[in-house]
Amino acid sequence: MANCSRARSLLSLMAIRSGASASSPLRQFCSSAALSKFGNVGFIGLGMMGSRMVNNLIKARYRVAVHDINYDVMKMFADRGVPTRETPFEIAESSDVVITMLPSSSHVFDVYTGKNGLLHGGNFLRPWLLIDSSTIDPQTSRKLSAIVSNCTLKGKKDDQRSPVMLDAPVSGGVLAAECGTLTFMVGGLEEAYLEAKQLLLSMGKNTIYCGGTANGSAAKICNNLAMAVSMLGVSEALALGQSLGITASTLTRVFNSSSARCWSSDTYNPVPGVMDCVPSSRNYEGGFASKLMAKDLSLAAASAKEVDLKCPLTFQAQEIYLELCKEGHEAKDFSSVFRHYYGGSDE
Repeated sequence: MANCSRARSLLSLMAIRSGASASSPLRQFCSSAALSKFGNVGFIGLGMMGSRMVNNLIKARYRVAVHDINYDVMKMFADRGVPTRETPFEIAESSDVVITMLPSSSHVFDVYTGKNGLLHGGNFLRPWLLIDSSTIDPQTSRKLSAIVSNCTLKGKKDDQRSPVMLDAPVSGGVLAAECGTLTFMVGGLEEAYLEAKQLLLSMGKNTIYCGGTANGSAAKICNNLAMAVSMLGVSEALALGQSLGITASTLTRVFNSSSARCWSSDTYNPVPGVMDCVPSSRNYEGGFASKLMAKDLSLAAASAKEVDLKCPLTFQAQEIYLELCKEGHEAKDFSSVFRHYYGGSDE
């Protein structure tokens, strides 16, 4: 990777061409002494995804400190010799880079701005880079990025600089988090993305730069919207096929050899008995919970309303998954819609 002086020259040229001022985020980011240096990594959120992401960071020999509100999981990491911190603020005070992996927009906002949050210290921050890998609405991503960009890095006596935030949600689920094969969809300053790429690839196999702030969050909710609609379409067609006397295995072979082929048919088939090693083969346990799909569809629906875009499939899919959750199937994988909504049969 280019050294800082070369990067500084490149960004100066970019700033001139774009009309950026000397105090622009581009210049501030490039001038940071922490450029290309990860040092201590703080990780907040040790759930099904976050705990596995941390394991891969440790395997990659990063120095990691962790925090979660679940003291049992904190103790598990502490027993392995991983440093733990009592609050997000303590993570910020001891980290050069902070990664968050949390359930919802409200959780992320609270970890940043709440009591003893990352920003508890006021306008001064030690971390030069903050990465949020949670699936949240683009509006919250933009708001937090703006707050972070108005902070000042600690330890800068002359020509003080601002920290940078990336929104970097993931795709791949728990298995990919465990195997280190996640795909990161990243929004924010491109130079920050390039510096963070090595860190992200210690937890995944793909990184895709999606553009400016909140574009990573937007990409994730669009991806999950398409995934939900695809699963509903495949489940509906398979259930109809069963009712018409066609076995799901036969119809799946038809789909996968023709124009209906998709991830929901050839990789994540929702019919128990058709495919091994997928949630449908283990009573829909594990995988991506229906309550999480309902949450993501709610984010997509809210975003559609905000931009006044007609998205009838978004709202229909949201209603179906909310109904699934109300009927007590919120913890089941989202492919369970085949059994619990459409009434499909095992193969």
